Amino acid sequence: MTAAADLVLTNAEVHTLADPDETAAAVALRDGRIVAVGSRFEVGHRAGVETEVIDCEGRVVLPGFVDAHTHLPMVGRRLVEADLSGADSPGEAVERLAARAAETCERGDREWVLGFGYDESGWSDERYLTREDLDAVSDGRPVVAVREDMHLASLDSVALERLRDEMPAEDVHADDEGADGAGDPTGVVVEDALDAVWAAIEPDRDQLTEFVRAAQARANELGVVGVHDMVRRSHAPAVYRDLDTAGELTLRIRINYWTDHLDAVRELGLRTNHGSGMVRTGAIKTFTDGSIGGRTAKLSEPYADAPGCGDWDEGDGENRDEENGNGEDGTDSDACGQWVVDPDELRDIVARAEEADLQVAAHAIGDEAVAAALAAFESAGTTGDERHRIEHAEVLTDDLIDRLAESDVVVSAQPNFLKWAREGGLYASRLGDERRLASNRFGALLDAGVPLAFGSDCMPLDPLFGVEQVVTAPGDEQRLSVTDALRAYTRGAAYAGSDEDRLGTVEPGKLADLVVLDESPWAVDPAGIGDIDVAWTVVGGETVFGSE
Repeated sequence: MTAAADLVLTNAEVHTLADPDETAAAVALRDGRIVAVGSRFEVGHRAGVETEVIDCEGRVVLPGFVDAHTHLPMVGRRLVEADLSGADSPGEAVERLAARAAETCERGDREWVLGFGYDESGWSDERYLTREDLDAVSDGRPVVAVREDMHLASLDSVALERLRDEMPAEDVHADDEGADGAGDPTGVVVEDALDAVWAAIEPDRDQLTEFVRAAQARANELGVVGVHDMVRRSHAPAVYRDLDTAGELTLRIRINYWTDHLDAVRELGLRTNHGSGMVRTGAIKTFTDGSIGGRTAKLSEPYADAPGCGDWDEGDGENRDEENGNGEDGTDSDACGQWVVDPDELRDIVARAEEADLQVAAHAIGDEAVAAALAAFESAGTTGDERHRIEHAEVLTDDLIDRLAESDVVVSAQPNFLKWAREGGLYASRLGDERRLASNRFGALLDAGVPLAFGSDCMPLDPLFGVEQVVTAPGDEQRLSVTDALRAYTRGAAYAGSDEDRLGTVEPGKLADLVVLDESPWAVDPAGIGDIDVAWTVVGGETVFGSE
């Protein structure tokens, strides 16, 4: 006799996403797994005396969302510290920081005044926050405002004086040179200069646990059942395992360790995909370039607002410019961005990771950086078994898309970045109109057969916002259908984490990780997909978020 289900969701519009057009009306769950998918009549036989039955009243059931690239503690920090993501001007950002300063001063539990997530590209005064702005926040306390992409931060005079000696000079912005030949720092720092900032503001274990709990609750509220977290110099792995041991994790965590941890990971014998049902070892995460917002992504053509750059041989991944110097044509190579990890070092990282049976996730935004990452994977003799990943891939040439299709490398991308591809947005400023419409070419990648996984990079952590952005994208090669977008945020993300046997579709035998939406993303106005509410989120058969 078939055992009764623990939970049955019925009278639903179930999209399995195993096949693009496959639907059902009910799902039965038992012992944390899906045991039946089908009609109300077929699945109804699974209901016993003690089975909980939820009438979904026509709501949409999907596999739970898996965010393939995020920074979970940062999500929590935005919820706890000053959230600058909604500030519409430098003045409002300063007001939010000042409010946080007053709050922490009253409690006396924080020295640093911190804000996260500002994006100047939407301000009428389109400029970074400066030390002059932040000096107005507090007298005598260090103040830091981190830009949304986390590749740039703004510091007040106190923070800058405290940390400047630890920062590489080339990553500290300065104003026009003065009479003595040296400009004054503006308070804006990028890339390697942020290492000193992160070290100074690193939360202790108790604080990080507070951030993770806040972020986990928010993720579940948005229908997220799993994340691939990018971890660097943090207590996060210990916090995740503590919560797992205590039975308090409601997210499946895949830890992608930064290259700082590569030696330790190798010594401990950790391998990709090892771990528990809730916490697993993922990839080794590395940079190649920076960000478009900070003008540090490595491009083959100059930034539209910083003309002039050197040459790059895309074929073999070799840079013909001197590092941070001049190109062969005498132009400034910095106008095309900068290396955070140069191609030679990247090849070494990939080789060392492969020796230890570890996946590699390479941050590469500009087309030069993507070419360098592919060259590193190719030089290491990647077979596809490693399932290496390129994170972001915002600027791609046709040749690079062909190479990606041939390589079996997963593109782990962020559909929410398309908010910057709109007319007059960040990409228009940095890249120009032609390249803004050729950024984030998700449709072209999918048509070429490139494995595509979606995440948020916590900008923001909201899968339905990302789906809305890619479904309504302004460029034909950027746009995806609702189904394809949802598949990239479910089965595609599961595939990027070698988890397609457990997650990503609604099928018997898969883990009972589901999201129930109040409305159908196929039925609403595409521009309103991001406004759809999550009714329930289920992880391992347990309801971790649910409206009454």
